[in-house]
Amino acid sequence: MAANHATMRLKLIACEVLARQAYYVAALSPHVVDIELIDKGLHDESDRLRSCLQERIDAVPAGRYDAVLLGYGLCSNSTAGLRARDTQLVLARAHDCITLFLGSAERYGQEFRQTPGTYWYVADYIERGNSDSTRTVALGAAMDDGSMQATYDEYVAKYGKDNAEYLMEVMGAWQKHYSRAAYIENADMPMPDYRPVVRAQAERRSWTFEQLEGRLLLVRDLIEGRWDSDSFLVVPPGHTIVPTFDARVVCASVE
Repeated sequence: MAANHATMRLKLIACEVLARQAYYVAALSPHVVDIELIDKGLHDESDRLRSCLQERIDAVPAGRYDAVLLGYGLCSNSTAGLRARDTQLVLARAHDCITLFLGSAERYGQEFRQTPGTYWYVADYIERGNSDSTRTVALGAAMDDGSMQATYDEYVAKYGKDNAEYLMEVMGAWQKHYSRAAYIENADMPMPDYRPVVRAQAERRSWTFEQLEGRLLLVRDLIEGRWDSDSFLVVPPGHTIVPTFDARVVCASVE
């Protein structure tokens, strides 16, 4: 479903890791775009993120916007169950934000098939991170040494030393499954250079480093109103976002 070319008023509710891209594209968009950013830390608790997003959607005044755009993918089912109220919702058919940074689900799928053990780094996440400044496909952000120690101390206080050591061992198991640090450098807009940070993280974990070219294609189409059905889901008022567990990623349901 593609939008018409008339000027629209759009509301974008997005994860703060998309801040630079969102503001850059909105500044050039033919439409009027209001942006609201959500704390990236809510990704660690999908139920909390879903509740937060639904609250923000419900707070949108009826009739003010032509659409509410979601700067998210399915994101560990955080957007599953979100319901459009008086205004249609639009989101990309993406499993997570890496698809948005790379520019297409096909590109993400290709990278995943070639190197499934990839840890993803982007400038916004590094700038807004208070941990390892990373983003993964499935496991969220890893912790740096300081954060790990703080978490360990908290677990000792709550659960005792033996249990704390077990929990930290489980949490650290992710390191065995990753072999590449991929830094996404956006080709469509200038960004700060955080390659030295990522290289240092890769060396510390004995991973290979690779720089990948990012694209604004999906973010631009989302904000400029080009919502083709292959890349985007448009959720009519009264409908709910439902995972499809296939290439479509999500669909709209009246349930």
